[in-house]
Amino acid sequence: MRKNISAALLAVIIFEAASLGQSNGLILKQSVQSGIYGKNQKISVYAFPAENNDSVHVSIMKNNSTVILNKSLPFAGDSVLVFEGSFNEPCSIIADVKIGSASAGIGLMVEPLSLRPGASMPKDFAKYWALEKKALADLKLEVKAVPVAQQSEGYICSDVELNCTGPTPARGYYAKPLNAAPHSLPAVLLVHAAGVKGSWCRSEPSSALNYARKGAICFDLNAHGMLNGQPDTYYSDLENGELKNYFMKGVDNRDELYFRGMYLRLLRTIDFLAGQPEWDGKRIIVIGESQGGGQALAAAGLDSRVTAAVAIVPAMCDYFGSFQGRRGGWPQPFENNPQKEEMKKVLPYFDDALLLKGSKANIFCEVGLIDLTCPPASVYAALNQAKGKKTICPVPFRGHQVAPFTPEQNKLWQATIYKPREEFINNFLR
Repeated sequence: MRKNISAALLAVIIFEAASLGQSNGLILKQSVQSGIYGKNQKISVYAFPAENNDSVHVSIMKNNSTVILNKSLPFAGDSVLVFEGSFNEPCSIIADVKIGSASAGIGLMVEPLSLRPGASMPKDFAKYWALEKKALADLKLEVKAVPVAQQSEGYICSDVELNCTGPTPARGYYAKPLNAAPHSLPAVLLVHAAGVKGSWCRSEPSSALNYARKGAICFDLNAHGMLNGQPDTYYSDLENGELKNYFMKGVDNRDELYFRGMYLRLLRTIDFLAGQPEWDGKRIIVIGESQGGGQALAAAGLDSRVTAAVAIVPAMCDYFGSFQGRRGGWPQPFENNPQKEEMKKVLPYFDDALLLKGSKANIFCEVGLIDLTCPPASVYAALNQAKGKKTICPVPFRGHQVAPFTPEQNKLWQATIYKPREEFINNFLR
């Protein structure tokens, strides 16, 4: 990577403008713009309503799991102090405020760099993954590639299937510039968010070609090994049938856990990219959001050939957070399944908070501080295990989805999160 956004081991993006939670008619502001506080540091959160109202309802949640304040406050003047206090331990806090018909939320973290995984690494963790990788390497790679019907001049894109030791092949679209010199291009692996039938879940030729045009070889991998370019009914049938609630399948059996197959498909696709004559032998970046962000971090932890990862509100981090009094990462298996003793023996092998331990990949990560799906504490617990350069971007007003942002929030997010992320990727590809 020729240029990093930050030369420091860790960089936290600090907003130029106030970090605020905002809806029509209500603005929330806190005393530290980034939303990141130290232990025992005073925290103040103010509400600024557009119109006077008799009362303000405030709910304060700690660690995405425990409501520590739920009451109404009298309204006086043009602002209301809705929360003031401090915490002597690492934690996440979400303030939810309602005034009349308006509501807004804002999040913050206390000492997030001190958070540690809720589980310990099993003694045979390294051996388990070494055996999985060996089995994958022993399976001769078979590639089925069919060029897509409409090509872009100067580039080629194919629908590719790779055999895999997991229960299904790895499938996606692979694109590259024509006539590229051997050992001249970086590799990009795109991975997808949760779900089956949505447009965000499917690989697309346009996505792979977008990075080929930037001067890379690119594989857009769908998470499930499903066929590409099928009618909508194919994906709907999968979501309602074979892949219904796939994220909870096999949680009590290490060899049958659904994410095992997903991670093996990741590794198989990296094998494919690393075997392409155009690959420069140095640079592989994995990019994803939510479940895709979790896959990006898993790839960075499992494969040293991955030199960079972009993880946007990543899932699959710190499943065991609930054992430390905080909500675990999506899909929250311990919050949603009674088989806790069985899962304790299975899930540590697939938890990003353990997979990332010792990773030297450069990581760019966006963290939503009011994210209830991929809680910020779970993300920090995972990122803190990585040893490479990290650019962590906490967004106090972001839940799991980018939308709905107000125009002011969107402008701020574009300037302080989206543009730096694109710069990180483009610098990597130069």
